[in-house]
Amino acid sequence: MSSPSTASPAESASTASTVITNIATLVTNDPSLGDRSPLGLIQSAAVVIEGDRVVWTGEESKAPATDNRVDAGGRAVLPGFVDSHSHLLFAGDRTEEFNARMSGRSYSAGGIRTTVAATRAASDADLERTLTRHLDEALRQGTTTMETKSGYGLTVEDEARALRIAARHTDEVTYLGAHVVAPEHTEDPAAYVSLVTGEMLDACAPYARWIDVFCERGAFDGDQARAVLTAGRARGLHPRVHANQLSHGPGVQLAVELDAASADHCTHLTDADVDALAHGRTVATLLPGAEFSTRAPWPDARRLLDAGVTVALSTDCNPGSSFTSSVPFCIALAVRDMGMTPDEAVWSATAGGAAALRRTDVGRVAPGAYADLALLDAPSHVHLAYRPGVPLVRGVWRRGVRVV
Repeated sequence: MSSPSTASPAESASTASTVITNIATLVTNDPSLGDRSPLGLIQSAAVVIEGDRVVWTGEESKAPATDNRVDAGGRAVLPGFVDSHSHLLFAGDRTEEFNARMSGRSYSAGGIRTTVAATRAASDADLERTLTRHLDEALRQGTTTMETKSGYGLTVEDEARALRIAARHTDEVTYLGAHVVAPEHTEDPAAYVSLVTGEMLDACAPYARWIDVFCERGAFDGDQARAVLTAGRARGLHPRVHANQLSHGPGVQLAVELDAASADHCTHLTDADVDALAHGRTVATLLPGAEFSTRAPWPDARRLLDAGVTVALSTDCNPGSSFTSSVPFCIALAVRDMGMTPDEAVWSATAGGAAALRRTDVGRVAPGAYADLALLDAPSHVHLAYRPGVPLVRGVWRRGVRVV
């Protein structure tokens, strides 16, 4: 592969135009630009970047003149992955818990509360190092947009500092004070809900775009979840919901009712849940890393897709139940175990993730979108599922700058 021009990355991103040529298969996620499929595929393609945006896509033979040229070497290019669900503000390690679960042994440590204790004890610098390490890890695997949440502090100070740190590194920040009831409020969960919807919300709202709640037995019931989400919405935060992961419950219905951007997990669904998702704007975000790491039943993506539901795929990267930052791994799981085709899985990990964040400037390779691209060491996006576990991402551009 030839190198970009000798201009500095900052100069190239701000003033110069670059064409990426010799692309075997280009995934645009715009049917009007390519073969009219949802992926909008273009063969023997080229992409032109100017500044931080895509300004042209099409057949290589029709590409306009540019300042710089990059040869893709007959490889595939697709939008950078949009990971719309992660938990990266944490400290500590839960290796023993995972090892015990995979070995069939009982384990009595505190799960999320183990991470809460470690996170509270960590310094700001420790939390930021962990966050940036995992963001960099994800970027190297093709993820150019990543949402992340608080939820391991569960005090006013610790939730606010987590979001303050996150906001320095990503635009997609979610307040998850309602992850579980804080240990000191175990005997009075109503008091904790009041804290989450009051003083904690006041401290956290300035740093977040979203508000989330874990609506599940053992966490927050439907009434508590409604109180959390409506309070956040009144402060300008848009709802997301951890819904129907461990059992049937009210989470999906509540998400659709409140026009949440996303209902996440969606493992245990009734026909009414599927119908509600099919007739609303709420995206069903599936997180196969969690099922892989807990040996839980797989979400039925085929059922959702056949009903017309918009589906996103995300990693759920967290230290307890899905410690992976690899969207390609999740694509392979979705194809192998959740009934998705390779095309559907790639769309869900790019355009689907963008829909779950209500974004149109990412998740596609089309004029006007950010120049967020992943170059695969393969001729087709299908290799992401065809060659599971192989590090296929050869190059990454984020906002017009080649960063990998």
